[in-house]
Amino acid sequence: MKVLVTGGGGFLGQAICRLLIERGHEVASFSRSEHPALAALGVRQIRGDLADAAAVREAARGIEAIFHNAAKAGGWGRYESYRLANVVGTDNVLAACRAHGIGRLVHTSTPSVVHHGGRAVAGGNEIDTPPATAFNAAYPATKALAEKAVLAANDADLATVALRPRLIWGPGDNHLLPRLVARARAGRLRFVGDGGNRIDTTFIANAAQAHVDAFDHLAVGAACAGKAYFISNGEPRTLRETINALLAAVDAPQVRGTLPFALAYAAGAAMEAAWTLLPLPGEPPMTRFLAEQLATPHWYDIGAARRDFGYVPKIGFDQGLALLRQDWLANWPH
Repeated sequence: MKVLVTGGGGFLGQAICRLLIERGHEVASFSRSEHPALAALGVRQIRGDLADAAAVREAARGIEAIFHNAAKAGGWGRYESYRLANVVGTDNVLAACRAHGIGRLVHTSTPSVVHHGGRAVAGGNEIDTPPATAFNAAYPATKALAEKAVLAANDADLATVALRPRLIWGPGDNHLLPRLVARARAGRLRFVGDGGNRIDTTFIANAAQAHVDAFDHLAVGAACAGKAYFISNGEPRTLRETINALLAAVDAPQVRGTLPFALAYAAGAAMEAAWTLLPLPGEPPMTRFLAEQLATPHWYDIGAARRDFGYVPKIGFDQGLALLRQDWLANWPH
């Protein structure tokens, strides 16, 4: 099929493009810049902004299915910038599907859409862990609106599904792990609480596989149509074990120190105020949302994804660590 991947140049986007190419699909990517890795794969690249409705509509011309993976992520920034990318951008993708009669849309969401303050989630499923109604960060707030729009668009002409992968990591990560390593080497990493809270993560190949599995099963009236699904490795581990295992795989220092949640949360609130009022460059090292995410258990039941579209994680956490280390030894500067 002729498939468009928004944000195809990103970490997950590239993995999805690679898997689709391997399956024999004709793949195009829509993003704001050119990516040599996509050119090497044979992906047709289209440059543009998600907030530009005409550009999105033109990129979707001749396309039969869309993976909407592009988004503005992060824990800090102007709400309007998140709204334009995540809400308006998603609305534009949906409008392009309607304009061209595109019948399938796989949307990349996030478990953060169900984040209710400091509430713990231990084995939560899609039924008993509904989307939150209030947020203290722009990213989850706008991603929740985007997911709601995608699921509401599911009908007799357009089949939609939303996936919520949890903390994607692995070879090619240019965001999460490099930042962890830099902070660990600078001695600036602490666990909020004792680090004993269990969390989910998702190895990059499993995250991409989940998207393609959902795509393969998606059709009008399919079991997965119009629904959202949690995606992970299905191996919840403590935050301390997870972070230190990732750091060990790339020979970075282990994290030992801790910070009480109340102190981290108060510091996050103060930093948010300072960065808003002054404003200061970059983003605050701590926010209320980040403190809550780091201190509470967050792991999910992936049984619905297994049942409705056959998602079974193929690469376990330990195998993923070995692959990450191979990539680090071969490609990272030492």
